[in-house]
Amino acid sequence: MAEFNRGNLHAQTVGGQDALAVQIATRAGSISGGQTALTVNIQKTEDGIMVELGEQAWLGVAASLGQTAWAALRNPFSLLSRLDDLAQDVENIQLGDRVWKLIDRTIATFGASRELSDRFARLTCDFCGVANPVGEGACLACGAPLGDAQPTTCANCGFVVRGDEAVCPNCGRRLR
Repeated sequence: MAEFNRGNLHAQTVGGQDALAVQIATRAGSISGGQTALTVNIQKTEDGIMVELGEQAWLGVAASLGQTAWAALRNPFSLLSRLDDLAQDVENIQLGDRVWKLIDRTIATFGASRELSDRFARLTCDFCGVANPVGEGACLACGAPLGDAQPTTCANCGFVVRGDEAVCPNCGRRLR
């Protein structure tokens, strides 16, 4: 929050512990640059945390950049009076990149990673051996059905297990 709740930007959170949305937007009545907004959704999942960035509202920034370009075409010296607007517009355009850099720093601080759980990374086709995304109905290479290779859950504890596992890695119970 502190990273984005300063200068021309305002940040606020909505939600609770398991699902949180951080809304970052240009402050109302800001004196330089165009208006922009971005929502970051953070949700707790079984294997960690999922972070999604929404689509950034960029129309206000585009209008401000257009106004700067038009003023510079009419009178190149007017660009000097619009330097604050131009700098703020460039900063607003880079908002999504700034959010991902902050997420990367936070991940490094906690010793976590952006990788998916190994259990969900891929499944291998029993017929041709090609790796496929989890959830794919048929092998991308040979078309063989992947139903038996899909992950399921342990009947005892509900932990997600791969189709080829005989024992639940969470509770140690034998799987069907």
